[in-house]
Amino acid sequence: MPTTDRATRRRGIDALLRHSPLQPVFRARAAHRLAVLAYHGIDDPAAFRAQMERLASTAHPVSPEQVARAAEHRRPLPPRSVLVTFDDGEPTVLTHALPVLARLRIPAAAYVITDLIDTDRPYWWTEAAQLIRRGGHTRTLHGLDSGAAVHHLKTVPDAERLRALAELRATAKRQAPPQRQLTAAELLALVAGGLTVGNHTASHPCLDHCSDTQLDAQLVRAHGRLTEWLGHPPTTFAYPNGNHDPRAETVLRTLGYRTAFLFDHRHTALAPAERLRISRLRVNSHTGRDRFDTILSGLHPAVHRLRGGR
Repeated sequence: MPTTDRATRRRGIDALLRHSPLQPVFRARAAHRLAVLAYHGIDDPAAFRAQMERLASTAHPVSPEQVARAAEHRRPLPPRSVLVTFDDGEPTVLTHALPVLARLRIPAAAYVITDLIDTDRPYWWTEAAQLIRRGGHTRTLHGLDSGAAVHHLKTVPDAERLRALAELRATAKRQAPPQRQLTAAELLALVAGGLTVGNHTASHPCLDHCSDTQLDAQLVRAHGRLTEWLGHPPTTFAYPNGNHDPRAETVLRTLGYRTAFLFDHRHTALAPAERLRISRLRVNSHTGRDRFDTILSGLHPAVHRLRGGR
């Protein structure tokens, strides 16, 4: 099906869900659940602004600190509480999201990949896709297009992922282009603007495919760099790709983390029972009004699970 046809069909389904008789039922139930929104970059600033204005007028925006206190003391947050989060540390969080959030006084959290701070290196998944398009190849990924190859690399032991990336770099006709990343000074600008900066590992491997040594190094190295840059230790974490690992929980507790977030497209309790396994809802800045409303209500996540979505 052509991309335009798929987009039209998706918008039609989103409109049907928003006007479904189930929507008010889900919305009433969601008022007593915490919605943690998981963004990445901001590719549609106008749509993001509209989303945040809607939250400011209809929801109760909360901070990571408030979520941590609610979980630790088992005291529920107010009804319709929403926490806004961003993964990977894309520069558009600084340039496009921060001004909107500051104006509306909406707290948020940005989870950054520390090995990329102060560099122009691309995300590893972006680099892998670019290298494949530029002739890079490896036996592990033989016959896979760039999208399928990246998906596969997220499912293999991390040592195998790193070997495949090295082979792609060695065989590609040209290397992947540089990518603008945040600087350490810009992390402080995010904090000054009201955002909490959190740990998203050193280089964004899927932790459940890492060895014990790799996992420890990813968490501890990122924790140390953020402590150095921010002047205080971070206390909030987001699992790369949403992949939870109980070993990571043990390390996070040792390092003093108070909250850690998944990427499972679910609401959670207003006083989360598992503070190092808090659910989040997937959303983008270009998510339309109909889908945004059904994500907040919980109807879209319910349909997503019925269709076998992760």
